Amino acid sequence: AAVVATVRAISDLNLPISVTGWAAVAENMPGGNAQRPGDVITIYGGKTVEVLNTDAEGRLVMADVLVRAAEDKPDVMIDISTLTGACVVALGHRTAGVMGDAHIRDAVKASADRVGEEFWPLPMPEELRPQLESMVADIANVGPREGSTLSAAHFLKEFVKDGLPWAHLDIAGPAFHEQAPFGYTHKGAVGFGIRTMLAFVEDVMSEAIKLK
Repeated sequence: AAVVATVRAISDLNLPISVTGWAAVAENMPGGNAQRPGDVITIYGGKTVEVLNTDAEGRLVMADVLVRAAEDKPDVMIDISTLTGACVVALGHRTAGVMGDAHIRDAVKASADRVGEEFWPLPMPEELRPQLESMVADIANVGPREGSTLSAAHFLKEFVKDGLPWAHLDIAGPAFHEQAPFGYTHKGAVGFGIRTMLAFVEDVMSEAIKLK
């Protein structure tokens, strides 16, 4: 929804920039063909994933889209999702995490600061990537519990084209307010991240952000 709303805002504002939005949408329902722990699936583009945890399903759909979107040869890629409960544990309900290439991650943070959305930059230590190794596939969909927000970002990075500037926004905490509203937001879904992504696009246009 945040992606669709951002693209709509760019259109409504007639911003002179080409932006493509991809929505990774799937129905999550039980059934005879549902995946099981230990299944190996093939992502768009050919890489295989061992499904160790069926509750870490959103990243599987996102992986397909990350590979496909890169085929359009964008200058930069930003993904946004309510990916991990661990991000809520780490940052609470009012702050989102941002990971990825350092210069894009920091640029997203600067854009967020400008429009009043709370993002916190998180690292992606290389020593976490081996925790996703699999004996039967190219990568496993989860690692250990510790650092799981960061290893989830490593999983997504596996499907980002080499050399493509990229950032991942984990908005699991502030996307939906189950508690009292605050600021300009209300209880329920609040559209968190739209202001930041729109500001990022504006900053790219003004050359305040250097993509490379």
